[in-house]
Amino acid sequence: MTPWEMAAVFAAGTGAGAINTVVGSGTLITFPVLLATGLPPVTATVSNALGLVPGSISGAIGYRKELTGQARRILKLCSAALIGGLTGATLLLTLPSRAFEMIVPVLVGLALVLVILQPRLSRAVRERREVAGGPDHRDGGPLLFAGLTLASVYGGYFAAAQGIIYMSLMGMLLDEPLQRLNAAKNVYVAVVNTVAAIFFLFVAHFDWTAVALIAIGSALGGQIGAAVGRRFSPTVLRALIVTVGTVAIVQLVAR
Repeated sequence: MTPWEMAAVFAAGTGAGAINTVVGSGTLITFPVLLATGLPPVTATVSNALGLVPGSISGAIGYRKELTGQARRILKLCSAALIGGLTGATLLLTLPSRAFEMIVPVLVGLALVLVILQPRLSRAVRERREVAGGPDHRDGGPLLFAGLTLASVYGGYFAAAQGIIYMSLMGMLLDEPLQRLNAAKNVYVAVVNTVAAIFFLFVAHFDWTAVALIAIGSALGGQIGAAVGRRFSPTVLRALIVTVGTVAIVQLVAR
């Protein structure tokens, strides 16, 4: 890489770390930059996944206050993230590199609709449980576990907008403030990125320069994102998720 390319990758990593912590979709910043430096798509995806691990961990640490009281649920759902992330990383190395491109915009679009309708859907789910007298699944029940597993498969494969998909699922099935859900989302993203990265270290090609630049930048960005994102009201945070997600769909379709 030239010095200018290295600066661009570092800046992209910082931006991705910040936006991943607040919303998600940071890969849509780093991935095009890595391609522009001449890396092949799969090598760029693997290098990006490795580099974003410190950022996702940094963001989760930045949201540690909002994680209080969620330990049991998070530990249970982390197993879904681990299984899904490892499966997605395996698929990345076995399926054609463009295999998910048709379905990704649809997934993100559906997630955005769920985010927009989340207050109404959550209220409807609570009212139905009260009328039916069924168990109150404080961990989201089997539906959330299955949904997070599938979303993590996608996250291990490509990762763009996986945070938005997590937020839509949790917002619909859990009775928690949006900021607490965002804190949990950062933990699940950290698990997926970490398990995928460990897998890639042994079986995939990557660029150490790109990994190091994104790692340092994303760790810094994770702290910036946590400091800023924790101040947003639920309305502002939901609007930001929808805005970033819409941009992500446009970029994915235009590629």
